[in-house]
Amino acid sequence: MISTADFRKGLKIEHRGQPCEILDFQHVKMGRGGAIVRTKLRGLITGAVFEETFRAGERFQPPGLREQKMQYLYYQDGLYYFMDTESYEQVPLSEEQLGQARRFLKEGTEVLVLIYKDSPIGVELPTFVELQVSQTEPGFKGDTAQGGSKPATLETGATIKVPLHINEGDVIKVDTRTGEYVERVR
Repeated sequence: MISTADFRKGLKIEHRGQPCEILDFQHVKMGRGGAIVRTKLRGLITGAVFEETFRAGERFQPPGLREQKMQYLYYQDGLYYFMDTESYEQVPLSEEQLGQARRFLKEGTEVLVLIYKDSPIGVELPTFVELQVSQTEPGFKGDTAQGGSKPATLETGATIKVPLHINEGDVIKVDTRTGEYVERVR
């Protein structure tokens, strides 16, 4: 059982018969009453984000998710295809099921596919991925006191902010949780 005291960002719980991920939470102590926990949850099947308030100490079941290591193969007709690295079985996932994860999917990337009741519902990317910058403006150090940043388009099509010294063709490390630049890979 999972208690509200165990809540943290990214924790998965079963709520109202559906697997949910905790996006944000806040413990609140009321004046006279007991403490409550305000949460922002995302339904893993529907992708819907909603807010819910629980009493402190309330307990939840783990969602019964299974993680299967798979490799991203290709995109075709609105579906992303993943292959089980052991059985070579292919599984398609839609853009809605992937959500923001699709911004950093590169062919050959190994991911964990989340399976709920024998049906794939989403993926968990590695924390960091290395991607090549396909398009960015040349950086000119101007009137910036702390350095600056500029937009860059990556090989997957995602656009992120990078420091001025990053050029087209550079390979950079990106944090998939926040979508932020980490460092240039040498």
